[in-house]
Order: sequence, then structure tokens, then C-alpha cells
Amino acid sequence: MLKAHSLLYSVYVCLIVAILCGALLYFATLYNQLNLFYNTNEQLYIQNQSAVNFALGNNLKEESVFITDTSNVKSEIKTKPHGLINLLLVSSYIKSDTVTSSHFVGSFPKEKICLYLSGVSKPISYSGKVKLIGDKQLPSPEIRQFYASSTQNQLTSLGTIALSKPFLPEISNRYKTMSLSLPAKLRSFQNVERNVDSVYYNSFQNETIEIQLANPILDNIVIKGNFIIYAKDSIQVQSTALLEDVILKSPKISFKENFQGAIQAFSSEKIHLEKNVNLHYPSVLCVYNSSENESKITISEDCKIMGAVVLFGNQIKTIDLNTIVFHKKTLLVGDVYSSGKLMMEGKIYGSVYTNRLFHKAASSSYENCIMNCEIDVTKKPSYFVSVPILEDQNTNYGVYKKVL
Repeated sequence: MLKAHSLLYSVYVCLIVAILCGALLYFATLYNQLNLFYNTNEQLYIQNQSAVNFALGNNLKEESVFITDTSNVKSEIKTKPHGLINLLLVSSYIKSDTVTSSHFVGSFPKEKICLYLSGVSKPISYSGKVKLIGDKQLPSPEIRQFYASSTQNQLTSLGTIALSKPFLPEISNRYKTMSLSLPAKLRSFQNVERNVDSVYYNSFQNETIEIQLANPILDNIVIKGNFIIYAKDSIQVQSTALLEDVILKSPKISFKENFQGAIQAFSSEKIHLEKNVNLHYPSVLCVYNSSENESKITISEDCKIMGAVVLFGNQIKTIDLNTIVFHKKTLLVGDVYSSGKLMMEGKIYGSVYTNRLFHKAASSSYENCIMNCEIDVTKKPSYFVSVPILEDQNTNYGVYKKVL
């Protein structure tokens, strides 16, 4: 009887050892598969980043790239416009595993132009404290003093001064092809599914969702990603709205006080920023007015913009009807282009191109006068990728940011 029990115990022990060994083998197999999975994905991420760098160095040409190493990874590069910003899409794959990435890309400007005032204007004058740091192209090499306020005149000007041409440098063709007309088929937000956290989100790997607003007021809403929002007459963006990487198109667009977000706004008549609006990098404000009507971009006090402000399309005879106005304590890190007039009271860390300057006080208006402002192209960070404004074939590209 004792021997039978011993035999049974031996069987139990062998069974337990067999189960433990099988479990160890099973976990070892899982570990190897998991390790292989992570190694493969790490290799895919590395090669995907290599393909991004290859695309930037190859002027964003679309093509399939075979990575010549033992991993046998293939990457595909695609580019498409998202407003005025290039969208770079890269997919890297091997067998059944795929890694995709989306990036906003722009250009590094080669010129260090601080101010370009076209030859259609009279010689420039200044009043108060003015800083012009960088190369300048002006109708006259002389910058004259003008006494328009009680502030003592003080001009800080560094960089070369050359004579400008009678016209502005040619703006990029991409601006001219921007359309504000409503497409034939548009959706409403009621027909767009929200995420679990009540966010309207659309990946840049998907097709663009185009929305027509029934109500012109964007309030208490979160919209992120690949959207274009249209309105027939106007769009009013409240401070309670959260917009990230979204495009807005309407004849009139306004951003209410304290709004923050990253947007591209395209208008044919008017864009207005109330006080303390903060537009994150990269953002664009653009008015395209080819009519003989008035158009205007107004940046109120304490606003901050990271990107570009552009007004263009008007004829020489309607320069005075098309204006960009930067009020006190405003900051733009980026570039300005105005085929009309420009008034500056804040700071611009970048390049300014305009047909005419002006300053408007409570009771007077002064032509081709700048007052109490700073334009300093050297304060634009060296890593800052600009929104392309001028037509330039020899461009070095860089990444604004990675988007989902």
C-alpha cells in the first residue's frame, strides 16, 4: 500500500514538474515573441524617422523608399497641403507591421530681411522708440525723424539698407489658389461622431472633414485635427472653444478675448483678434481680397501669434483700402506680408513686407511713419520653421510639429 502511494506521489510530482516546465516554455515563447514585436516596432520607428529626414532633404518629393538593411523595411512618403502648411505623411512597414507618422513641415528662410518697403511708397520716417534689426530694402536709404508724440525719438537700426523695387516680392502661388467658396458637399457637426471624451477629432491619415456652420458662433466645443470649417458670412470663435490645427474659412472671422489655439484663418474681408488672443505655432491669418472693397486684419493689444499674417490680392490703386494693424503690446514671431498698408505698435520677430506704412493716432494719421515698434529678424529662433510666403524653389524644409 505504501508503494502504491509513493508511485501516485511520483506521478503527481512529475505532473507538476511537467506543468511548470510547460509554463516556463510558454512564457519563454511569449517573451521571445514580445521581444521580437518590440524590436520590430523599434526598428520601424527608427526607419520611419529616417524616411522623414530623407523627405525633408529631398524637397518633399513623394516616393517609395526601400531601407537597405537587414530589416527589409519599406517606407512610403506622401505630401499634401493643409491650408498653407505642407503635411508630410510617412508609412513604414514590414510584413504585417506598420508605423505611420504625420508632420507639419515648412521652410527655413535664407534671407534675413527685417523690413521690405516697396518703391511705390515715399521715404520712411519714424517717431518714438523704434528698433529695426536686420537687412532692409527701402525706397530711400534715409530714415527720417518725425515728431508725432511726446516720446523722445530713438532709432536703433542694424543691418544693410538697399533700395527696394517698385513692387513687393512675388507671393507664393499657394496663396493665390486658396479658395473660400463652399464645396458642393459639406457636413454639419451633427453628422460627425465625437470621441468618448466629447472631442471632435479627425486624424491627418484620414480624408479631410469639411463642415458648414449653421450657427456662426463656435462656443464650448473641442475640435482637433483634419477639419476645414466654412461659414457663408462670418465665424465668431469664443474663448471657450478649443481649436487645434483646424482651418477656418469665411468672409469675416473674429476671435474673442482670451482665446487660445492653433488655427489657419482665411478670409476675403476681415479678421479681428480681440485682446489677449494667443495663436500657437504654427498659425496663419490670411486675407485674400481681389475686389475693390475694403479689407482688414486687426490684432488688438496683448495678442501673441506664432506663424504668419498675410493680406494680399489688391491692386496698387486700392492700397489704402487694405490694412493690417498691430496694436500696442502685440507680439508676432514669424512674418508679415501686406500688399496694402501696415501699422505696427508692437513687436515682430521676423520679416515684414509691405507696400506702405502708416500710423493712426486719435486725431491724426501719418503716412509711411512707424512709431514705437520693434522689428527684429535676429530674435526669431534659429529652429523656427516659417510658413512659406515668398515663391522660392531653393528651400530647406523642417518640421513644425508631429500631428496625429
